[in-house]
Amino acid sequence: MSADIIELKAGEYLIREGEESAQMYYLQSGSLAVYKVRGGAENQIGTIYSGELVGEMSFLDKEPRSASVRAISEAKLLVIPVDKFEKYFNEQPSWYKALINTLLERLRKANARIRV
Repeated sequence: MSADIIELKAGEYLIREGEESAQMYYLQSGSLAVYKVRGGAENQIGTIYSGELVGEMSFLDKEPRSASVRAISEAKLLVIPVDKFEKYFNEQPSWYKALINTLLERLRKANARIRV
């Protein structure tokens, strides 16, 4: 089974704020900008560099995307298969799952308080 790879050109969107999605990505090369919409304008709130994950919050908690992500430069991403991840995650002890869920909830609350 070969892994799915996504390639983006500079300026192309990977994720849009508010979308529903069950995909998570591993950024193999390039860089991405993270945006939130405030007052009708996109404001950059972060940068994602190669070796980092993208879209992990929605992937884990099934909530809508909390921000938009767009390529700054050409980028290559590995798609993390939801079925393979869930199989691994479900094999973990209950305290581990509780830890991940607690961190996600706190991060969502912190993101909601971000003023751009």
